[in-house]
Amino acid sequence: MYNALEALRLAENTDASELSEKDRAVYQSANIAILKQHHDTLDEIAFTAYGWSDLLQALIGKQGATKPHQPKLQEQKDLEDELMYRLVALNKERAEEEARGHVRWLRPDYQNPAGHAAQAKGIQSTMDIGPTESTAKTPWPKTLPEQIAAVRVTLSDLGTATPEQVARTFQRGRAGSVQPLLESLAALGQARTLDGGRFAA
Repeated sequence: MYNALEALRLAENTDASELSEKDRAVYQSANIAILKQHHDTLDEIAFTAYGWSDLLQALIGKQGATKPHQPKLQEQKDLEDELMYRLVALNKERAEEEARGHVRWLRPDYQNPAGHAAQAKGIQSTMDIGPTESTAKTPWPKTLPEQIAAVRVTLSDLGTATPEQVARTFQRGRAGSVQPLLESLAALGQARTLDGGRFAA
């Protein structure tokens, strides 16, 4: 069923041909259109609940939503990265709130029936995801020489960073594109490799 659903998404979002006879048979016998509708509706509800409706049009109903490692447009990959960064940042924010004693109960009558106030636990360790302000981002350069120069300057500004942190400073920056540039800078003696996948200027 999910293979047929993914084939349907691929056909709708690319220049792929229509469904194969096998997928078409599954589509008709298993009511794949209803499965697709439910998935897209649940995704829309979740995006809206998080306040991320700006990602709706670009991500909902696209290929690769129900089967990973499918062919995707670069814009879709970039926005999926943005979604992941937002989730990690939100998780960090909630962890810090709970460390201060502020718990957002989903079902307070069940989870905290006595209405006890949460106790502050002090500062907990947090995930280092790098810069999160999108307003400070610069566009990812188009040519390789410009990309190398931009990564070198960014690493110099940050001092030490992972490829993910460097990528996070750019619009549409991807860790998979940044890492080989950092490795090249290290090979040329313009950066140093550190433990934990970090690099230093």
